[in-house]
Amino acid sequence: MSRRRFPLPGGPDSAAEQLLTLGHLAGEALERVKLQRARVELAAALQRYLLPPELPDRLPGFRVAARYTPARGGLGVGGDWYDAFPLRDGSVAMAIGDVQGHDVEAVAFMGQVRTGLRAIAHTTTDPGEVLEGTNDLLLSMGCGLFATCTFVRFDPRTGELAAARAGHVPIVWATATGRCGVALDDGGLPLGIQSAEQYPVSRRRLTEPCIFVLLTDGVVEGPSCPLERGLDEVMRMVSAGIDTGVDDLAAQVVQVADLTGHSDDAAVLVACYDGPSKGSLPDRAVPQ
Repeated sequence: MSRRRFPLPGGPDSAAEQLLTLGHLAGEALERVKLQRARVELAAALQRYLLPPELPDRLPGFRVAARYTPARGGLGVGGDWYDAFPLRDGSVAMAIGDVQGHDVEAVAFMGQVRTGLRAIAHTTTDPGEVLEGTNDLLLSMGCGLFATCTFVRFDPRTGELAAARAGHVPIVWATATGRCGVALDDGGLPLGIQSAEQYPVSRRRLTEPCIFVLLTDGVVEGPSCPLERGLDEVMRMVSAGIDTGVDDLAAQVVQVADLTGHSDDAAVLVACYDGPSKGSLPDRAVPQ
């Protein structure tokens, strides 16, 4: 029995044209996929390059560790970063921040912020002045983006901790004697918004072994978790893990992000201080 043939609408020429059009559309879609994949790979490579390859590990009585997890949507990368580096006076600088956006531009701007902070910190170690100088530098470059940031200077020899915030999540801390809290110190606007912005500096001298944690909002805030609840969870975890190694504690803290329902990237920087050395003269402990 012969197979019945049905005529194609518009005839054979029309069908061929439709197939050709579909082929062009498929090719364009494939090119867009390749371009998107290339952008993801480029952003991820930039981010790996711009995050510090290592952290200070030769300061007596002081240890630091960090963790970063990428965003779960969009390009899979964001503008969160952390940094820690020794200063000329023997103290150590620590910074953490979050850049507006989740794309290649955000990652590139993150690199500019991190580089600016390091450059300014070579001229002044005052956290407020470092943020002020970096803010003015970014505005002069006309980048059009902004970033939240916390910058900390810590001297392990004296136990002095000085910190300034630019619209960023506060520091969480806990001591070996069971005290813990969130440092709700005054801060200024995010970097890159307003010129001549002032950034108040909080200064305290640590008098006992303690841990303090710098983090981004992707760790503690999301659709299913308000900021206060996330900070409380980190505070509970840090207080219970005062005897845990900094690497393990950083890994535990960054997992709090799984509770928030957030798709943002997340960064954590954990510092552990063994307490003042013999002969030091502490002024006051970390206040509530």
